[in-house]
Amino acid sequence: MSDGKPIHAPSGPARQPGVAEDAVFAAHRGGKLHVRSTMPLTDRESLSIAYTPGVARVSSAIARDESLAREYTWRSRLVAVVSDGTAVLGLGNIGPAAALPVMEGKAALFAEFAGLDAIPIVLATTDVDEIVDTVERIAPSFGGINLEDISAPRCFEVERRLRERLPIPVFHDDQHGTAIVVLAALGNAARVTGRSLGDLRVVVSGAGAAGVACTRILLAAGIGDIAVADSKGVLHQGREHLTDVKAALARDTNRAGLTGPLEDALRDADVFLGLSAGKVDEDAVATMAPDAIVFALANPDPEVDPEVAHRHAAVVATGRSDYPNQINNVLAFPGVFAGAFDAGARTITEGMELAAARAVSEVVSDSLTAQQIVPTPFDPRVTPAVAAAVAAQARADGVARA
Repeated sequence: MSDGKPIHAPSGPARQPGVAEDAVFAAHRGGKLHVRSTMPLTDRESLSIAYTPGVARVSSAIARDESLAREYTWRSRLVAVVSDGTAVLGLGNIGPAAALPVMEGKAALFAEFAGLDAIPIVLATTDVDEIVDTVERIAPSFGGINLEDISAPRCFEVERRLRERLPIPVFHDDQHGTAIVVLAALGNAARVTGRSLGDLRVVVSGAGAAGVACTRILLAAGIGDIAVADSKGVLHQGREHLTDVKAALARDTNRAGLTGPLEDALRDADVFLGLSAGKVDEDAVATMAPDAIVFALANPDPEVDPEVAHRHAAVVATGRSDYPNQINNVLAFPGVFAGAFDAGARTITEGMELAAARAVSEVVSDSLTAQQIVPTPFDPRVTPAVAAAVAAQARADGVARA
C-alpha cells in the first residue's frame, strides 16, 4: 500500500566477516540523506554573509516580522517526517530506531519527486500527549508535518490535535495519501467499466487509519454506498463495543444495513477495497457483481491473490510494484505538500485532498485501460499537476497566505 515496494526484515546481521554485503544493505549504509549548504563557503566574505555578522541582520528582521522566515529560511519548504514506529509498512510496531530507514526513504521521496527538503524524526514515545507536545515544540523549524506509521486509533487524535494547534499543514500520509490515490484509481476504474462513483457499492476491509480515511474521502466524492468491515464483521449501528471512530463510520455508512462477516457483504458488491491483512477466499470474490473492481492493497501479500482477482474482476489494483495499477502514496504526498507550500496554506482541507485525487486521475484520463487506472510513480506530470490543483483549491478554500 503505502510507498510501493514491500520490505522484509532481515533474518540476521547485515554483514558477517568475509561475507559480501547484499545490495539493499549496501545502499542503506550510512543512511540515505545528507544536508548540503546552498551557499559556497570559500572565503572570509562568504563566511561573514552565511554566518556572523551577516546572519544577524536576517535574524533581527525575522524577530521583528516572523513572516519573513518564509522567504529567508528553508522553513517554508521543509517537511518534518514524524513517526513513533508503531505501524511501519507491513512490519508493525518495530520501534523508532527500526523505523528510521523508512522515514529516511520518505524524505528521499520528497526530494526526488517534489524537490522538497524533509527531515526524518522518530520519537521514543507512543503517548499521544507527548507526541503532540513534542511536534508542537519543534514545529517552528518546519513548513509542514507529515505524520507517518503511527498506529490507529492514536493516529486520529494526534493528527486532529496538531491540526488544531499548528498554523501549518499537518498530513497523516497513511490516511490521506492512501485515500487520495484510492479515490483517483477508483474513479478511473469506474470509468473503464462504464460506471460512475455514484453507481458503486463498495466493501472496505479494514477500519484502521487507511480504511477510515478512504471511506471518508469516498463518501465526500459521492460513492453510491459503502460498508466497512473489521475483524469482527461489518460495522453497523446495532453493533456493540465500537470505538468512537468506528461508531461514527457505522452512522455514516452501510445504507443497505448489512450485518455479519465481510464475505457476506461481498455478494453483489461492485468493489472490494482491501486495507488490512485479512485474506479473502476466492469463493467470496466470485459472488461479486459483474465487472467487479478489486483493490487488494495489503503489502507484501494482498488480501486477494492477484491471479484470483483477475479471474473474477474487470479491474484489479494492488499496493505492489510488480503488478499493474499500483496504489502508491508517492502519487499524492509530494504534490500535496508542494501545492500547500506554493499557496502558503495554513492547513490541508478535504477540498484540497479531493482536488489532488482529481489531478492524479486526470493525468491518465486520455489513456485509460483496465491495466492503467493510475499513473506510474515516475510519470513526471503527476507532482506538478497535483501541486497546481492543491494550491488552487487552497486559495478557493480560503486557507492560503500566498
